[in-house]
Amino acid sequence: MSAGAPTDRQAQILRVIRHWIADHGEGPSIRQIGERVGLSSTSSVAYQLVRLEDLGLISRTGPRWRSCHLGT
Repeated sequence: MSAGAPTDRQAQILRVIRHWIADHGEGPSIRQIGERVGLSSTSSVAYQLVRLEDLGLISRTGPRWRSCHLGT
């Protein structure tokens, strides 16, 4: 795996975000992501979201994760 490739968990999170945005028109909350990928710790979800943001796979238009959208 290259340094720029998401981990399996990050790929799961990306799928959740993609489907949630398609269904609801905005990003899911940290808790909603955690429920769908099996992480009960919101800090673990937030950590993974920051890593995905660092990789350029997601970005936010505001301070909340609900404002996230998928990168290009």
